[in-house]
Amino acid sequence: MLRVEDTVQTPVEFSPELLNKFADIVSRYPEGKQKSALLPILHLVQAEFGWVSPLAMDKVAEYLKLEHIEVYEVASFYSMYFLRPQGKYVLEVCRTGPCCLVGAEKIMDHIEQALGVKEGEVTPDGLFSWRGVECLAACGFAPVLQIGPEYTFYEKLTNDSVDKLLSDLREKR
Repeated sequence: MLRVEDTVQTPVEFSPELLNKFADIVSRYPEGKQKSALLPILHLVQAEFGWVSPLAMDKVAEYLKLEHIEVYEVASFYSMYFLRPQGKYVLEVCRTGPCCLVGAEKIMDHIEQALGVKEGEVTPDGLFSWRGVECLAACGFAPVLQIGPEYTFYEKLTNDSVDKLLSDLREKR
């Protein structure tokens, strides 16, 4: 299993291509308002590295001329930023009331058993991680999950449909 402490100290270097994308985003905002580029830049960092590490946040802060805490505050506030390594596919299961009433908790238990990892952990092959999330706004199709990084949406889940989904993703790899 991948542990956070195994990856936190990995040096982070932004490629010239990534820096060019940063520059393009920053250019969209008035002089002195570069903090406005923080969210899209964090998305690019996560797309490149799979998560937003403390060292990556530090480099983003330096790039945008911000205090490090300003980047940490934003990255830790929004649930779409992963502050620890994730699997290639992140299964996010809605855990709010309507989904739970029709079996979301059973689906989460099934995913845990099928993958052999607890919520927030990464499978040994690095392919999957999963977590419960707040409302995915599909109560009429519950239980539901979405899979990042593409955020593909799956509705009316059953154990069988989850098994098929996991199988399809393994084959896709």
